Amino acid sequence: MKFSKRMDRFGTGIFSQLSQMRREQEAAGRRVVDLSVGSPNIPPAPHVRQALIDAAAVGENYLYALSDTRELQQAAAQWYQRRYGVTIDPDHEVVSLLGSQDGLAHISLCVADEGDIVMMPDPCYPIFGDGPLIAGAKQYFMPMRKEKNFLIDFSEIPDDVADRAKLMIVSYPNNPTTALAPASFYEELIAFAKKHDILVLHDNAYSELVFDGATCGSFLAYPGAKEVGVEFNSLSKTYGLAGARIGFCLGNREVVEKLSTLKSNMDYGMFLPVQKAAVAAITGDQSSVAQTRQAYQDRRDALCDGLTEIGWNVPRCKSTMFVWAEIPKSFSDSVTFTKALLEKSGVLVTPGSAFGPSGEGHVRMALVQDREEILWAIGSIKDSGILRG
Repeated sequence: MKFSKRMDRFGTGIFSQLSQMRREQEAAGRRVVDLSVGSPNIPPAPHVRQALIDAAAVGENYLYALSDTRELQQAAAQWYQRRYGVTIDPDHEVVSLLGSQDGLAHISLCVADEGDIVMMPDPCYPIFGDGPLIAGAKQYFMPMRKEKNFLIDFSEIPDDVADRAKLMIVSYPNNPTTALAPASFYEELIAFAKKHDILVLHDNAYSELVFDGATCGSFLAYPGAKEVGVEFNSLSKTYGLAGARIGFCLGNREVVEKLSTLKSNMDYGMFLPVQKAAVAAITGDQSSVAQTRQAYQDRRDALCDGLTEIGWNVPRCKSTMFVWAEIPKSFSDSVTFTKALLEKSGVLVTPGSAFGPSGEGHVRMALVQDREEILWAIGSIKDSGILRG
């Protein structure tokens, strides 16, 4: 049996590998605290769950959706106006995604041909790079360095690369570094994209998970943003709807139209009860958003402060549901440390090398466990002796 050469570009996804490692440890009777995958354990607000339940009881809702309902389109537009001060045309500037992962996997197919350049941050969430590979595009990594506050430095990108690039993927609040970007960054980003005729995709999945009283807006709120790009937003973390797979692509109408056309040939739309839940989430009572943010901030404090106390200096992250930490100096690489940490302490994290070349020397920890589990993990790491080198 022969398979496509395209599959030679891919190995087993990192999170599948980590899941297998966890299962092996649990099969041996060991307790594992899984901080690897960013799968939130905070459920949706009651009114959102009720909207899903009520819609699921209606027989007609099991037909193919085929496209977004008018109600969902208008709700998304109202959400962006209320939350970000951005005007969205519900008929032409928004299309739903079966989670942002869906859009990130497929948008390069709308933009890039074989051999075209797609630029992505380094480190970055794996699908940022996998999507272009699916399209046969060439990856160009834009390093994000600690000494530059993990902001992309556009002056480092050669003009010949920028002129050949078709798409640039950017994401702040950033996964995995947790960095935030100031207004000046977005102004520079838009000017750079206009100069080199590059489409910008801004992933804004974590705009509500910003800590210590700080706030975050939308890329689309900056002048000229819609001329050069689109924004992806997700209800997974903000509203606890990760398994329901709800996201949106908003902004430039030509891009939205192309992505809508592609999706019409790939899926039959979002399950209608899930559309109802999405509407309830973004138009209803928003008090759960603040509660969720506080829950993640409390977990951050417990994990970062606790690890620092036992000898692993892990500064508090500024945003997202992740912690980005340098590995102990006694370890040469992040994979070796990740395996040793799991075997000695029962704590599973994600090696930084999974996020690109600049991720090496780090691990990412997801704040997806309750405080009690986090405290157990800290105690287990301390008792394991792994930090004593």
